[in-house]
Amino acid sequence: MSDRYAQFATSTPGRLLVRRLGLPNPVPLRRHRPGDAVAGGPVLLGAAPGGRLVEPAGKLLTAMAARTVLAGEAEAGSQRWAALVFDASGIAESGQLGAVHEFFHPVLRGLGRCGRVIVLGVAPRDCAQPRQATAQRALEGFVRSVGKELRGGSTANLVHVAPGVEDSVESTLRFLLSPRSAYVSGQVVRVGAGLVDPPADWERHLAGRVALVTGAARGIGAAIAEVLARDGARVVCLDLPAQGAELSAVANRIGGAALQADITAADAPGRIAAYLRQRHGGVDIVVHNAGITRDRRLVNLPRDHWDLVLDVNLCAPERMNDALLADGLLRAGGRIVAVSSISGIAGNGGQSNYAASKAGVIGMVQSMAPVLAAKDITVNAVAPGFVETAMTAAMPLVTREAGRRMNSLAQGGRPVDVAETVGWLASPASGGVTGNVVRVCGQSLLGA
Repeated sequence: MSDRYAQFATSTPGRLLVRRLGLPNPVPLRRHRPGDAVAGGPVLLGAAPGGRLVEPAGKLLTAMAARTVLAGEAEAGSQRWAALVFDASGIAESGQLGAVHEFFHPVLRGLGRCGRVIVLGVAPRDCAQPRQATAQRALEGFVRSVGKELRGGSTANLVHVAPGVEDSVESTLRFLLSPRSAYVSGQVVRVGAGLVDPPADWERHLAGRVALVTGAARGIGAAIAEVLARDGARVVCLDLPAQGAELSAVANRIGGAALQADITAADAPGRIAAYLRQRHGGVDIVVHNAGITRDRRLVNLPRDHWDLVLDVNLCAPERMNDALLADGLLRAGGRIVAVSSISGIAGNGGQSNYAASKAGVIGMVQSMAPVLAAKDITVNAVAPGFVETAMTAAMPLVTREAGRRMNSLAQGGRPVDVAETVGWLASPASGGVTGNVVRVCGQSLLGA
Protein backbone atom coordinates (compact mmCIF):
# COMPACT_ATOMS: atom_id res chain seq x y z
CA MET A 1 0.00 0.00 0.00
CA SER A 2 1.38 3.43 -0.93
CA ASP A 3 2.29 5.89 1.79
CA ARG A 4 0.38 8.98 0.66
CA TYR A 5 1.75 11.16 3.42
CA ALA A 6 5.33 10.30 2.41
CA GLN A 7 4.49 11.12 -1.20
CA PHE A 8 3.08 14.48 -0.15
CA ALA A 9 6.02 15.24 2.17
CA THR A 10 8.48 14.82 -0.72
CA SER A 11 6.54 17.11 -3.05
CA THR A 12 7.47 20.79 -3.38
CA PRO A 13 4.57 22.18 -1.33
CA GLY A 14 4.82 19.25 1.09
CA ARG A 15 8.49 19.89 1.86
CA LEU A 16 7.69 23.50 2.69
CA LEU A 17 4.78 22.59 4.95
CA VAL A 18 6.68 19.80 6.72
CA ARG A 19 9.58 22.11 7.45
CA ARG A 20 7.40 24.98 8.71
CA LEU A 21 5.20 22.84 10.95
CA GLY A 22 7.87 20.43 12.15
CA LEU A 23 5.95 17.40 10.83
CA PRO A 24 7.51 13.96 10.34
CA ASN A 25 9.77 14.05 7.31
CA PRO A 26 10.14 10.60 5.70
CA VAL A 27 13.01 10.71 3.22
CA PRO A 28 12.96 8.03 0.48
CA LEU A 29 15.48 5.43 1.58
CA ARG A 30 18.26 4.20 -0.65
CA ARG A 31 17.99 0.43 -1.02
CA HIS A 32 20.34 -2.13 -2.50
CA ARG A 33 20.64 -2.70 -6.21
CA PRO A 34 22.98 -5.40 -7.52
CA GLY A 35 26.29 -3.87 -8.50
CA ASP A 36 26.03 -0.92 -6.12
CA ALA A 37 29.12 0.10 -4.17
CA VAL A 38 29.04 -0.79 -0.48
CA ALA A 39 29.41 2.88 0.45
CA GLY A 40 28.21 5.41 -2.09
CA GLY A 41 30.85 8.00 -1.20
CA PRO A 42 33.80 8.74 1.07
CA VAL A 43 34.01 7.19 4.55
CA LEU A 44 35.60 9.05 7.44
CA LEU A 45 37.39 6.71 9.85
CA GLY A 46 38.51 7.74 13.32
CA ALA A 47 39.49 6.19 16.61
CA ALA A 48 39.92 6.89 20.29
CA PRO A 49 43.51 6.52 21.51
CA GLY A 50 44.45 2.86 21.92
CA GLY A 51 41.71 1.55 19.61
CA ARG A 52 42.46 -1.94 18.29
CA LEU A 53 39.86 -1.90 15.49
CA VAL A 54 40.80 1.14 13.42
CA GLU A 55 43.57 -0.63 11.50
CA PRO A 56 41.59 -3.78 10.59
CA ALA A 57 38.55 -1.61 9.82
CA GLY A 58 40.65 0.47 7.45
CA LYS A 59 41.88 -2.66 5.68
CA LEU A 60 38.33 -3.97 5.36
CA LEU A 61 37.08 -0.66 3.98
CA THR A 62 39.86 -0.76 1.41
CA ALA A 63 38.86 -4.31 0.47
CA MET A 64 35.30 -3.01 -0.05
CA ALA A 65 36.66 -0.37 -2.46
CA ALA A 66 35.43 2.35 -0.10
CA ARG A 67 37.23 5.68 -0.38
CA THR A 68 38.46 6.03 3.18
CA VAL A 69 39.76 9.20 4.80
CA LEU A 70 41.40 9.07 8.23
CA ALA A 71 40.29 11.63 10.81
CA GLY A 72 42.70 14.55 10.80
CA GLU A 73 43.37 14.27 7.08
CA ALA A 74 40.25 16.27 6.12
CA GLU A 75 38.97 19.55 7.45
CA ALA A 76 35.59 19.55 9.17
CA GLY A 77 32.80 20.31 6.71
CA SER A 78 35.06 19.85 3.69
CA GLN A 79 33.17 16.83 2.32
CA ARG A 80 29.83 15.09 2.31
CA TRP A 81 30.41 11.75 3.98
CA ALA A 82 28.66 8.51 3.06
CA ALA A 83 29.61 7.12 6.46
CA LEU A 84 31.31 8.04 9.71
CA VAL A 85 33.05 5.07 11.35
CA PHE A 86 34.57 5.43 14.81
CA ASP A 87 36.64 2.90 16.73
CA ALA A 88 35.75 3.37 20.40
CA SER A 89 37.39 0.14 21.58
CA GLY A 90 40.23 2.09 23.21
CA ILE A 91 37.90 3.88 25.63
CA ALA A 92 38.77 2.31 28.98
CA GLU A 93 36.97 4.60 31.42
CA SER A 94 34.20 7.18 31.36
CA GLY A 95 36.56 10.16 31.41
CA GLN A 96 37.67 9.18 27.90
CA LEU A 97 34.19 9.37 26.36
CA GLY A 98 34.98 12.89 25.19
CA ALA A 99 36.78 11.25 22.26
CA VAL A 100 33.35 10.40 20.84
CA HIS A 101 32.31 14.06 20.89
CA GLU A 102 35.67 15.14 19.48
CA PHE A 103 35.24 12.91 16.42
CA PHE A 104 31.54 13.35 15.63
CA HIS A 105 30.83 16.97 16.64
CA PRO A 106 32.67 18.69 13.77
CA VAL A 107 31.63 16.26 10.99
CA LEU A 108 28.11 15.05 11.74
CA ARG A 109 26.53 17.87 9.73
CA GLY A 110 28.51 16.63 6.75
CA LEU A 111 26.82 13.23 6.74
CA GLY A 112 25.11 12.77 3.36
CA ARG A 113 21.61 11.59 2.56
CA CYS A 114 21.00 8.02 3.76
CA GLY A 115 24.37 8.15 5.47
CA ARG A 116 25.71 5.75 8.06
CA VAL A 117 27.12 6.22 11.54
CA ILE A 118 28.90 3.12 12.87
CA VAL A 119 30.62 2.90 16.24
CA LEU A 120 32.90 -0.05 16.95
CA GLY A 121 33.29 -1.06 20.57
CA VAL A 122 33.56 -3.88 23.08
CA ALA A 123 30.67 -5.72 24.71
CA PRO A 124 30.64 -4.83 28.42
CA ARG A 125 30.76 -8.53 29.28
CA ASP A 126 34.06 -8.82 27.38
CA CYS A 127 35.69 -5.92 29.24
CA ALA A 128 38.55 -6.65 31.61
CA GLN A 129 37.69 -3.94 34.14
CA PRO A 130 34.42 -2.51 35.54
CA ARG A 131 35.32 1.02 34.48
CA GLN A 132 35.87 -0.11 30.90
CA ALA A 133 32.53 -1.94 30.92
CA THR A 134 30.84 1.21 32.24
CA ALA A 135 32.27 3.39 29.49
CA GLN A 136 31.51 0.89 26.75
CA ARG A 137 27.91 0.60 27.95
CA ALA A 138 27.61 4.38 27.64
CA LEU A 139 28.14 4.05 23.89
CA GLU A 140 24.73 2.41 23.50
CA GLY A 141 22.98 5.51 24.77
CA PHE A 142 25.09 7.66 22.49
CA VAL A 143 24.40 5.64 19.34
CA ARG A 144 20.68 5.35 19.96
CA SER A 145 20.39 9.07 20.62
CA VAL A 146 22.36 10.01 17.51
CA GLY A 147 20.14 7.67 15.50
CA LYS A 148 17.15 9.73 16.62
CA GLU A 149 18.88 13.02 15.79
CA LEU A 150 19.96 12.10 12.26
CA ARG A 151 17.98 13.35 9.28
CA GLY A 152 17.86 12.49 5.61
CA GLY A 153 17.27 8.76 6.01
CA SER A 154 20.55 8.20 7.87
CA THR A 155 21.10 5.49 10.49
CA ALA A 156 23.38 4.79 13.46
CA ASN A 157 24.46 1.42 14.84
CA LEU A 158 26.94 -0.03 17.34
CA VAL A 159 29.07 -3.11 16.70
CA HIS A 160 30.65 -4.97 19.61
CA VAL A 161 33.73 -6.85 18.42
CA ALA A 162 35.15 -9.47 20.77
CA PRO A 163 38.92 -9.50 21.32
CA GLY A 164 40.76 -11.59 18.75
CA VAL A 165 38.07 -11.57 16.04
CA GLU A 166 38.88 -8.24 14.43
CA ASP A 167 39.02 -9.82 10.96
CA SER A 168 35.54 -11.39 11.35
CA VAL A 169 33.61 -8.16 11.12
CA GLU A 170 33.60 -7.70 7.33
CA SER A 171 30.13 -9.06 6.60
CA THR A 172 28.65 -6.90 9.36
CA LEU A 173 30.45 -3.76 8.18
CA ARG A 174 29.37 -4.43 4.60
CA PHE A 175 25.75 -4.78 5.67
CA LEU A 176 25.59 -1.77 7.96
CA LEU A 177 27.44 0.52 5.53
CA SER A 178 25.33 -0.47 2.54
CA PRO A 179 21.75 0.29 1.44
CA ARG A 180 20.88 -3.26 2.48
CA SER A 181 20.50 -1.94 6.04
CA ALA A 182 18.18 0.92 5.03
CA TYR A 183 15.66 0.27 7.84
CA VAL A 184 18.07 -0.89 10.56
CA SER A 185 19.03 1.78 13.09
CA GLY A 186 19.79 2.05 16.79
CA GLN A 187 20.95 -1.56 16.95
CA VAL A 188 23.76 -3.27 18.85
CA VAL A 189 25.34 -6.17 16.97
CA ARG A 190 27.74 -8.57 18.67
CA VAL A 191 30.51 -10.20 16.64
CA GLY A 192 32.34 -13.02 18.38
CA ALA A 193 34.29 -16.14 17.55
CA GLY A 194 32.98 -18.40 14.81
CA LEU A 195 33.74 -20.08 11.51
CA VAL A 196 33.98 -17.30 8.91
CA ASP A 197 34.11 -18.18 5.22
CA PRO A 198 34.42 -15.02 3.09
CA PRO A 199 32.92 -15.52 -0.37
CA ALA A 200 34.80 -15.01 -3.61
CA ASP A 201 31.89 -12.91 -4.87
CA TRP A 202 30.01 -10.81 -2.31
CA GLU A 203 27.11 -10.28 -4.73
CA ARG A 204 26.61 -14.07 -4.79
CA HIS A 205 27.75 -14.81 -1.24
CA LEU A 206 25.18 -17.62 -0.80
CA ALA A 207 26.23 -19.56 -3.90
CA GLY A 208 26.15 -23.32 -3.27
CA ARG A 209 23.92 -23.00 -0.20
CA VAL A 210 20.50 -24.60 0.20
CA ALA A 211 17.95 -22.50 2.06
CA LEU A 212 14.54 -23.38 3.51
CA VAL A 213 12.10 -20.49 4.01
CA THR A 214 8.79 -21.11 5.75
CA GLY A 215 5.77 -18.91 5.07
CA ALA A 216 7.27 -18.09 1.68
CA ALA A 217 4.10 -17.65 -0.38
CA ARG A 218 3.80 -13.90 0.14
CA GLY A 219 4.83 -10.83 2.09
CA ILE A 220 8.04 -10.96 4.08
CA GLY A 221 8.56 -14.68 3.39
CA ALA A 222 8.41 -14.19 -0.39
CA ALA A 223 10.86 -11.28 -0.12
CA ILE A 224 13.27 -13.42 1.93
CA ALA A 225 13.12 -16.19 -0.66
CA GLU A 226 13.79 -13.69 -3.46
CA VAL A 227 16.79 -12.09 -1.75
CA LEU A 228 18.39 -15.41 -0.81
CA ALA A 229 17.96 -16.63 -4.40
CA ARG A 230 19.33 -13.36 -5.77
CA ASP A 231 22.40 -13.85 -3.57
CA GLY A 232 23.00 -17.33 -4.95
CA ALA A 233 21.11 -19.79 -2.74
CA ARG A 234 18.94 -22.65 -3.94
CA VAL A 235 15.70 -21.89 -2.07
CA VAL A 236 13.03 -24.31 -0.93
CA CYS A 237 9.86 -22.30 -0.42
CA LEU A 238 7.46 -23.78 2.15
CA ASP A 239 3.89 -22.82 2.94
CA LEU A 240 0.43 -24.23 3.53
CA PRO A 241 -1.29 -26.26 0.79
CA ALA A 242 -4.00 -23.57 0.72
CA GLN A 243 -1.33 -21.13 -0.49
CA GLY A 244 -0.11 -23.55 -3.17
CA ALA A 245 -0.67 -21.32 -6.19
CA GLU A 246 1.06 -18.31 -4.67
CA LEU A 247 3.84 -20.55 -3.36
CA SER A 248 4.50 -22.04 -6.79
CA ALA A 249 4.55 -18.57 -8.34
CA VAL A 250 7.26 -17.45 -5.92
CA ALA A 251 9.31 -20.62 -6.40
CA ASN A 252 9.07 -20.41 -10.18
CA ARG A 253 10.02 -16.73 -10.18
CA ILE A 254 13.26 -17.34 -8.25
CA GLY A 255 14.15 -20.73 -9.75
CA GLY A 256 13.52 -22.50 -6.46
CA ALA A 257 11.32 -25.36 -5.29
CA ALA A 258 7.88 -25.34 -3.64
CA LEU A 259 7.08 -27.57 -0.68
CA GLN A 260 3.52 -27.60 0.65
CA ALA A 261 3.19 -28.47 4.33
CA ASP A 262 1.40 -27.47 7.51
CA ILE A 263 4.31 -26.98 9.91
CA THR A 264 2.05 -27.70 12.91
CA ALA A 265 1.20 -31.21 11.67
CA ALA A 266 2.68 -34.01 13.73
CA ASP A 267 4.51 -35.50 10.74
CA ALA A 268 5.71 -32.16 9.34
CA PRO A 269 9.26 -32.15 10.79
CA GLY A 270 9.89 -35.66 9.50
CA ARG A 271 8.44 -34.88 6.06
CA ILE A 272 10.48 -31.71 5.71
CA ALA A 273 13.66 -33.47 6.85
CA ALA A 274 13.08 -36.33 4.42
CA TYR A 275 12.50 -33.92 1.53
CA LEU A 276 15.70 -32.00 2.23
CA ARG A 277 17.69 -35.21 2.61
CA GLN A 278 16.40 -36.74 -0.62
CA ARG A 279 16.50 -33.63 -2.81
CA HIS A 280 19.51 -31.75 -1.47
CA GLY A 281 21.40 -33.99 0.93
CA GLY A 282 20.76 -31.49 3.71
CA VAL A 283 20.26 -27.78 4.22
CA ASP A 284 22.51 -24.81 5.04
CA ILE A 285 20.06 -22.03 5.89
CA VAL A 286 16.76 -22.35 7.75
CA VAL A 287 14.52 -19.28 7.99
CA HIS A 288 11.59 -19.60 10.39
CA ASN A 289 9.30 -16.94 8.95
CA ALA A 290 5.85 -18.56 9.05
CA GLY A 291 3.63 -16.85 11.58
CA ILE A 292 0.04 -15.92 12.33
CA THR A 293 -1.92 -13.57 14.57
CA ARG A 294 -5.19 -14.05 16.42
CA ASP A 295 -5.54 -10.71 18.15
CA ARG A 296 -7.86 -10.15 21.10
CA ARG A 297 -7.51 -8.83 24.60
CA LEU A 298 -6.68 -11.67 26.96
CA VAL A 299 -10.09 -11.58 28.66
CA ASN A 300 -11.70 -12.27 25.26
CA LEU A 301 -9.08 -14.65 23.89
CA PRO A 302 -10.20 -18.29 23.46
CA ARG A 303 -7.72 -20.98 24.46
CA ASP A 304 -7.65 -22.41 20.93
CA HIS A 305 -6.48 -19.04 19.56
CA TRP A 306 -3.75 -18.97 22.20
CA ASP A 307 -2.61 -22.50 21.36
CA LEU A 308 -2.67 -21.99 17.58
CA VAL A 309 -0.50 -18.87 17.63
CA LEU A 310 2.04 -20.42 20.00
CA ASP A 311 2.13 -23.61 17.95
CA VAL A 312 2.71 -21.93 14.57
CA ASN A 313 5.06 -19.19 15.71
CA LEU A 314 7.16 -20.98 18.32
CA CYS A 315 6.55 -24.67 18.93
CA ALA A 316 6.68 -25.71 15.26
CA PRO A 317 10.08 -24.02 14.67
CA GLU A 318 11.42 -25.76 17.78
CA ARG A 319 10.25 -29.15 16.50
CA MET A 320 11.70 -28.44 13.06
CA ASN A 321 15.05 -27.49 14.56
CA ASP A 322 15.10 -30.75 16.50
CA ALA A 323 14.46 -32.77 13.35
CA LEU A 324 17.05 -30.98 11.23
CA LEU A 325 19.73 -31.06 13.91
CA ALA A 326 19.16 -34.66 15.02
CA ASP A 327 20.43 -36.24 11.81
CA GLY A 328 22.94 -33.53 10.95
CA LEU A 329 20.77 -32.32 8.08
CA LEU A 330 21.63 -28.75 9.00
CA ARG A 331 25.23 -28.85 7.91
CA ALA A 332 28.27 -27.42 9.70
CA GLY A 333 28.46 -23.73 8.97
CA GLY A 334 24.67 -23.68 8.93
CA ARG A 335 22.48 -20.70 9.71
CA ILE A 336 19.16 -20.52 11.54
CA VAL A 337 17.34 -17.19 11.29
CA ALA A 338 14.01 -16.76 13.05
CA VAL A 339 11.55 -13.93 12.51
CA SER A 340 10.48 -12.40 15.81
CA SER A 341 8.75 -9.01 16.22
CA ILE A 342 9.09 -5.83 18.24
CA SER A 343 5.88 -7.06 19.91
CA GLY A 344 8.03 -9.78 21.44
CA ILE A 345 10.28 -7.08 22.90
CA ALA A 346 7.84 -4.35 23.90
CA GLY A 347 4.56 -6.27 24.15
CA ASN A 348 1.35 -5.03 22.53
CA GLY A 349 -2.21 -4.73 23.78
CA GLY A 350 -4.45 -7.38 22.28
CA GLN A 351 -1.47 -9.56 21.34
CA SER A 352 -0.60 -11.47 24.48
CA ASN A 353 -0.43 -14.73 22.52
CA TYR A 354 1.56 -13.26 19.63
CA ALA A 355 3.95 -11.33 21.88
CA ALA A 356 4.54 -14.44 23.99
CA SER A 357 5.35 -16.47 20.90
CA LYS A 358 7.73 -13.86 19.49
CA ALA A 359 9.46 -13.34 22.85
CA GLY A 360 9.83 -17.12 22.92
CA VAL A 361 11.55 -16.96 19.54
CA ILE A 362 14.10 -14.59 21.07
CA GLY A 363 14.54 -17.01 23.95
CA MET A 364 15.06 -19.86 21.50
CA VAL A 365 17.79 -17.92 19.72
CA GLN A 366 19.61 -16.86 22.86
CA SER A 367 19.48 -20.29 24.48
CA MET A 368 20.49 -22.23 21.36
CA ALA A 369 23.37 -19.97 20.28
CA PRO A 370 26.02 -21.29 22.71
CA VAL A 371 24.93 -24.89 22.14
CA LEU A 372 25.08 -24.68 18.34
CA ALA A 373 28.35 -22.76 18.33
CA ALA A 374 30.15 -26.05 18.97
CA LYS A 375 28.77 -27.25 15.61
CA ASP A 376 29.73 -24.01 13.81
CA ILE A 377 26.04 -23.21 13.40
CA THR A 378 24.71 -19.73 14.13
CA VAL A 379 21.21 -18.77 15.21
CA ASN A 380 19.86 -15.23 15.16
CA ALA A 381 16.55 -13.40 15.04
CA VAL A 382 15.22 -10.43 13.13
CA ALA A 383 12.46 -8.41 14.81
CA PRO A 384 10.46 -6.38 12.29
CA GLY A 385 8.60 -3.27 13.32
CA PHE A 386 5.99 -1.68 11.06
CA VAL A 387 6.51 -3.21 7.61
CA GLU A 388 4.28 -2.42 4.64
CA THR A 389 2.43 -5.69 3.95
CA ALA A 390 -1.14 -6.75 3.20
CA MET A 391 -1.64 -7.21 6.95
CA THR A 392 -0.60 -3.66 7.86
CA ALA A 393 -2.59 -2.27 4.93
CA ALA A 394 -5.72 -3.67 6.58
CA MET A 395 -5.08 -1.78 9.82
CA PRO A 396 -7.29 1.18 10.78
CA LEU A 397 -5.93 4.44 9.35
CA VAL A 398 -4.85 5.99 12.68
CA THR A 399 -3.09 2.82 13.83
CA ARG A 400 -1.37 2.45 10.48
CA GLU A 401 -0.15 6.06 10.43
CA ALA A 402 1.12 5.79 14.02
CA GLY A 403 3.08 2.68 13.09
CA ARG A 404 4.64 4.44 10.13
CA ARG A 405 5.64 7.64 11.90
CA MET A 406 6.71 6.42 15.35
CA ASN A 407 10.29 5.64 14.40
CA SER A 408 13.42 7.60 13.64
CA LEU A 409 12.94 7.30 9.88
CA ALA A 410 9.25 8.36 10.05
CA GLN A 411 8.08 5.67 7.64
CA GLY A 412 7.22 2.01 7.37
CA GLY A 413 9.73 -0.53 6.23
CA ARG A 414 9.41 -2.87 3.28
CA PRO A 415 9.55 -6.66 3.22
CA VAL A 416 12.90 -6.43 1.43
CA ASP A 417 14.37 -4.67 4.48
CA VAL A 418 13.73 -7.75 6.59
CA ALA A 419 14.96 -9.97 3.77
CA GLU A 420 18.27 -8.12 3.39
CA THR A 421 18.88 -8.50 7.12
CA VAL A 422 18.20 -12.23 6.88
CA GLY A 423 20.61 -12.43 3.94
CA TRP A 424 23.39 -10.86 6.01
CA LEU A 425 22.81 -13.24 8.93
CA ALA A 426 22.67 -16.20 6.53
CA SER A 427 26.04 -15.41 4.96
CA PRO A 428 28.94 -17.86 5.35
CA ALA A 429 30.98 -14.78 6.30
CA SER A 430 28.72 -14.07 9.31
CA GLY A 431 29.98 -16.98 11.41
CA GLY A 432 30.87 -14.63 14.27
CA VAL A 433 27.33 -13.25 14.48
CA THR A 434 25.17 -15.48 16.67
CA GLY A 435 22.64 -15.03 19.46
CA ASN A 436 21.71 -11.59 18.11
CA VAL A 437 18.24 -10.07 17.88
CA VAL A 438 18.30 -7.37 15.21
CA ARG A 439 15.33 -5.04 15.02
CA VAL A 440 14.30 -4.01 11.51
CA CYS A 441 12.11 -1.16 12.61
CA GLY A 442 13.67 2.16 11.65
CA GLN A 443 14.51 2.56 15.35
CA SER A 444 10.94 2.33 16.54
CA LEU A 445 9.95 4.32 19.59
CA LEU A 446 8.43 1.13 21.03
CA GLY A 447 10.54 -1.21 23.11
CA ALA A 448 14.22 -1.16 23.99
